[in-house]
Amino acid sequence: MLERLNQAMAYVEEHLDGTIEVTELARIAVTSEYHFRRLFSALAGMPLSEYVRRRRLTLAGAEVLAGERTLLEIAVRYGYGSGEAFARAFRAMHGTGPGEARRQGAVLDSQPRMSFRLVIEGSSSMRYRIVEKPELRVVGRKARVPLIHEGVNPHIAELIQSVGPEEVQRITALSSQEPEGILSVVQHLSDSREEGVELDYYHAVLTEASHPVPDGLDSLVIEAGLWAVFENTGAYPQALQEMWRDVFTQWFPSNPFVIREGPEILRTRPTADWKESDSQLWIPVERGSIG
Repeated sequence: MLERLNQAMAYVEEHLDGTIEVTELARIAVTSEYHFRRLFSALAGMPLSEYVRRRRLTLAGAEVLAGERTLLEIAVRYGYGSGEAFARAFRAMHGTGPGEARRQGAVLDSQPRMSFRLVIEGSSSMRYRIVEKPELRVVGRKARVPLIHEGVNPHIAELIQSVGPEEVQRITALSSQEPEGILSVVQHLSDSREEGVELDYYHAVLTEASHPVPDGLDSLVIEAGLWAVFENTGAYPQALQEMWRDVFTQWFPSNPFVIREGPEILRTRPTADWKESDSQLWIPVERGSIG
């Protein structure tokens, strides 16, 4: 799949001065549009649309400095309907307008062309299994929080601390599906995996989809389907965050499964001092292809 992702990136480069259809990129990568967007964002750290925008403005910046075309010609070439729209986008990325950049020979920002490769670190294997589950319901407490890639997310910690012992017991008693007990459930609201993007976080349990939701609790219904389940043990939260990274950068590009719509579910059982944890990460998947 890595080879096909890089073929899709080559298509992007060839069409930066034209129309780039995500459906065509997904066709080249032999996957669904949904999986392509999610996987690209996880690997690149930004949504596809942002990458395309930055690549276009990088090439536009070089043409502005070269001075061979008018600013309006450059704007139209890279998909801007007016000089004003182009100037706003140019300034947002480069910190200066195209006119000033041309007159003063400004130093501009650059978005390098992206390519993907598989990096093997160490000799440890990744433990996983594929599980089929019926339609489920997440029941617990929800908060909208920003994504934070490293360290403890203080917004999530605040939500967890706000749930008193009695309510934790009330929620835990509803658990009737694997993974059992209190879980961290993340429902992404967009394709982006950029630092700071908003997501819905549930401090919750899994139960049958038909189970009624008690007063005062939030819920989310999850469609029936396959799940890839990953397990690891190590320092908290570093080992957990490394597992999350490796799932997207190593496992998906090397295995015949693609992401389907649904939340990501984490079951963490830390030691008493919170220095280490045993973790399970559940990702909704469907069968795809590799190679």
